[in-house]
Amino acid sequence: MTGTTAPRKGARWIERWDPEDPVFWRESGERTARRNLLYSVLSEHIGFSIWSLWSVMVLFMGPGYGIDPAGKFFLIATATFVGALVRVPYTFAVARFGGRNWTVVSALLLLAPTTAALLVMEPGTSYATFLAVAALTGVGGGNFASSMTNINAFFPLRKKGWALGLNAGGGNIGVPVVQLAALLVIGTAGAGHPRLLLAAYLPLIVLAAALALARMDNLAPVRNDTGAVRDAVRDAHTWIMAFLYVGTFGSFIGYSFAFGLVLQTQFGRTPLQAASLTFIGPLLGSLIRPVGGALADRFGGARITLATFVAMAAATGVVVLASVRESLPVFLVGFVALFALSGLGNGSTYKMIPGIFQAKALARGMDGEAAAAYGRRLSGAAMGLIGAVGALGGLGINLVFREAFLSSGTGTAAFVTFLGFYGACCAVTWAVYLRRPAAVIAKASGAAAKPRLTSV
Repeated sequence: MTGTTAPRKGARWIERWDPEDPVFWRESGERTARRNLLYSVLSEHIGFSIWSLWSVMVLFMGPGYGIDPAGKFFLIATATFVGALVRVPYTFAVARFGGRNWTVVSALLLLAPTTAALLVMEPGTSYATFLAVAALTGVGGGNFASSMTNINAFFPLRKKGWALGLNAGGGNIGVPVVQLAALLVIGTAGAGHPRLLLAAYLPLIVLAAALALARMDNLAPVRNDTGAVRDAVRDAHTWIMAFLYVGTFGSFIGYSFAFGLVLQTQFGRTPLQAASLTFIGPLLGSLIRPVGGALADRFGGARITLATFVAMAAATGVVVLASVRESLPVFLVGFVALFALSGLGNGSTYKMIPGIFQAKALARGMDGEAAAAYGRRLSGAAMGLIGAVGALGGLGINLVFREAFLSSGTGTAAFVTFLGFYGACCAVTWAVYLRRPAAVIAKASGAAAKPRLTSV
């Protein structure tokens, strides 16, 4: 395939795209890809802020709202659940409508939950109404899936770890940014003025949509491919990687949504005190995600992922100890470490996905552009499924927290549960992708030859 950027009439469509060709990449491809990455990050960033809106709205909900901690955890879990579900259709919307076109639409959709929250956020509103509005914010979670699928198509395999890590990390920062904005509102106007925060996001949403419309491109070669979706669903590696992504991204988003409420419920922090601490972990986790991708580019995603899960298990052990002893300083050290490590693992696990499918292509005897195209085709389809399951991990974390606080008043039992899960993630990563990875992928491909796995 040759790389040209001749647009269709009346739209920003790129007809041919070949990022694996060094000449094409150097002369025009890299510049175009980086431009699309920049505006993709902006839109995804706003999407994450809206998706995580209820992690800060609950800090504004004092006794006058009449909602107990379990009810607040369920509001957060509702937003997480819907955000996970919509990731699947958002993934395939890129191929149906074009990456640029869908970025514009998905950004404008964020106006609905933001405006709805602006209208209902006051004492006396029914819990059912709050649940419905929290569910609406789930559309922000879908932005990640469509953005990652789109950017995956723009970059060559050797650059995917960095590009996907930067795209996702820039989006993930939307979580601590909305938490910092909430801290500013609570610290200046007080906890009785959540509408100030909501009103501030409306023009930002419009700006993100306008910039995507003006500066992004659609890739014509990216077509709806039901065969790729079917192959991705049937491939065991899609679901293995989804399990691992529950451990990394599920932890990041689940902890991000629950952190402030845990500080209020278990350690008696006021809304201002909780808000002053809540943003730290998500910020570190977001900033380090591109580092995880870059390390995976250099040393292999599976090695970095395994090391991350071992460290997450150790950090969870610290959190369990702090929870039992009711030591807030030690708890904060362990919990912030969990955020940073989950961000590192987010970058490394997503880098593994295209590498695994390209390795399968090599095992089947494909070579060069054919193997790269196969890897892009299946990894693009798999990313939506993996991202959706990973986000459901965030739902699981909030539900486990809810049950732990209902039964014992502390989160200790929840952290013990998470510790066991990270142990399982360690075992799966080692067994599938490090013990005999070439043999595993060759067998899954129905091939006898051992593929090269330096990128997995």
